[in-house]
Amino acid sequence: MPLKKHHKIIIGSFSSVVLIFMIVSGILLNGIIVKQTINHNTVTQKINELQIDTQTKLNELTINLIETKEELNSLDSEFGSINQEFDLLKASAGEDFSGIIEDVIKSVVTIRTDVGQGTGFIISREGYVITNYHVMQNAKSAGIFTYEGETHAVQLIGKNENMDIALLKIDGEFEKLNLADSDDIQIGEKVIAVGNPLGLQFSVSEGIVSAVHRPGPNGLEAYIQTDAALNPGNSGGPLINKQGKVIGINNFKIGGGESLGFALESNYIEDTVNEIAEGVLNQSLI
Repeated sequence: MPLKKHHKIIIGSFSSVVLIFMIVSGILLNGIIVKQTINHNTVTQKINELQIDTQTKLNELTINLIETKEELNSLDSEFGSINQEFDLLKASAGEDFSGIIEDVIKSVVTIRTDVGQGTGFIISREGYVITNYHVMQNAKSAGIFTYEGETHAVQLIGKNENMDIALLKIDGEFEKLNLADSDDIQIGEKVIAVGNPLGLQFSVSEGIVSAVHRPGPNGLEAYIQTDAALNPGNSGGPLINKQGKVIGINNFKIGGGESLGFALESNYIEDTVNEIAEGVLNQSLI
């Protein structure tokens, strides 16, 4: 049965509505997809920006941490240096030489011979000792006494009469004293002399360096002048700086004057001792 005209109109209208709906739905769906794509890209961009910003901040934080660590290490070093300088200042001011003396005196010895007595100090762990040669001169017998009260037989290894240095040897293992570079000695710096003045064993006197490169009996300008008290029995003992190192070996004083003691400078001690040792032992000791 053929469709009537009004039926055709209804069907056509319905089809048009469906087609329009499909077109509108497609347009809306496409708009939604486009919007979601734009939103996704925006979110992705923001995530990337956040990642870059986060990485940048992490890098800055790492750099700051490294710089902070370096500053802390620098502060530790400065505090260590400050503490060391404070300790040296205490010692140089004479407030507390006791710590230095406590370490040094263990390596100082008393030397007694059948003609007199003097002082010496240990320069190697193997028991090599140096003193002034005039302490040993003309002696037929000698003994060495340590701060701990031990007595040792002593052997004369060699001597240099011009420099008034004798190298001795005792058996055992000992704490040694180290020599400073006498080129670094400063006039006015505080020093201590350790020795056995007039038989008073292991006595300590304090003073300053009054001058350097003074001429001695041998004509060499190789002596430190000090006002630290030196008396008979101090000969051969060490003159110690505030670092606990030997800057000279106490040698002589000028009679009739006050506070005029002299010690052979440490660089001359080193050269002389090594010259003796190389000639006798075929080796250097210092």
